Amino acid sequence: MATAKKKATPRAAAQAKDAIAMLKADHKKVSGLFEQFEKSRAASTKKKLVSEICKELTVHTMLEEEIFYPAVKAALRDRELVPEANVEHATVKDLIAQVKDVAPGGEEYDAKVKVMSEYVKHHVKEEQNEMFPKSQKTTLDMAALGRRMAERKAELLAAGEV
Repeated sequence: MATAKKKATPRAAAQAKDAIAMLKADHKKVSGLFEQFEKSRAASTKKKLVSEICKELTVHTMLEEEIFYPAVKAALRDRELVPEANVEHATVKDLIAQVKDVAPGGEEYDAKVKVMSEYVKHHVKEEQNEMFPKSQKTTLDMAALGRRMAERKAELLAAGEV
């Protein structure tokens, strides 16, 4: 695991961190958004929070699936952690599709966001307790992965694809 200083493109420089630090920061941000949602009563606030949650999770899952997971899978010769994470992502993506552009209202809406929150918490726990520690023991260059992920994140957000 390299500890060399990171050089990032100006566009991604503000967000460039090692891959795991970047993913953990995303986890923390989304967790906070879910907490705000649970405390919220106003439909307009809920809609805004769900929009932000969906955007953050969509970008996060894309970064993991496109960059982080393939590197981890190869480095660990993994046949369990990454496939399980991908299945969890599929469930979260399905829930995102069910709430993303829907007006808040009713028990089903809040229940779907609550279940999404629970899935994400479970997923984060597995990544942070199993996948991240195992991947840190490999020769993966987490700084280089972080730069690639920061650049891709900037591209996704600039293109408005999410």
